[in-house]
Amino acid sequence: MSWRMVRLLEGKSMNEEQFETSDYSELLIHCDGLVKLYKSEDVEVMALQGLDLEIKKGEMMAVIGKSGSGKSTLMNMIGGLERPSAGKLYVFGKDLFSLNDEEMVNYRNKTVGFVWQKPSRNLIPYMTAVENIEVPMYFTGMRSGDMRKRALELLEGVGMLHRKDAYPAQMSGGEQQRIAIAVALANEPDILLADEPTGAVDSKTASQIQDLFRALNKKLGITIIIVTHDIHLADKVNRVVMISDGKISTEKIMREEYRRTIDQLEGQFLSDIESHEEYSVLDKANRLQLSEEMLEAAGIDSNKVKVEIVDNKVVITKE
Repeated sequence: MSWRMVRLLEGKSMNEEQFETSDYSELLIHCDGLVKLYKSEDVEVMALQGLDLEIKKGEMMAVIGKSGSGKSTLMNMIGGLERPSAGKLYVFGKDLFSLNDEEMVNYRNKTVGFVWQKPSRNLIPYMTAVENIEVPMYFTGMRSGDMRKRALELLEGVGMLHRKDAYPAQMSGGEQQRIAIAVALANEPDILLADEPTGAVDSKTASQIQDLFRALNKKLGITIIIVTHDIHLADKVNRVVMISDGKISTEKIMREEYRRTIDQLEGQFLSDIESHEEYSVLDKANRLQLSEEMLEAAGIDSNKVKVEIVDNKVVITKE
């Protein structure tokens, strides 16, 4: 949770020095004013517009937004696949884009693991499941016996040990994604990035994969960031960040009661308990972005609104 959102929730001011000594100072990822501009011959598209985001070590979260909102651009930057047009991105307190080419390759190999929506990007078709998992380890100097041992352990961890000798074409979509997750975990990364990991499977399989992510997060303490357009994914992640027009608009935080219960029931959906509480996020200039749904519900159809303080509450009404 960002310090600016904490400020909004508590109604208190918090300067940078106070933030450094607070419970929110143990950051893994810090995005500071990220801007990404794509240019073609006649068109310029701004995918990120000064995005700020903080992610703690061990978080399990989803980044959700419509197509073109900037969510995949953000994931690619955290993964070291794209550089921003402006702004900074820190991982473990280090400016990611100050790394040279060799350091960046090392970062992608050891610090982050990727799970893509399409199986063809995750798995090599002419290799078995266990061989696919061993591929990332070849570049670490690990002995072949140790590679096979770890690959089998990972297969067991994702519930696919019985398919260790199967080729991708012999597996279902859900099985392929489980193997892909094991591949992503091969080099013990600190961050697991998943881009629409349930987009190509049915709803039942999607729920099972979401449960697997949650189990791995709980067991390994790995930071998991899932990029998706599926709002229903929110029920099984602890934090949901909503991106709109290249900036964070709102965040949803899982209620503690729901979190305890869902862990006890191993990820089952709980229809009788409200899962998350939603908050709006102030940017560095203390600006607030309201969603289209909020504006429509309030009957606001103008770019001018009245903002008043009523009984210690901020009230926004249409002109």
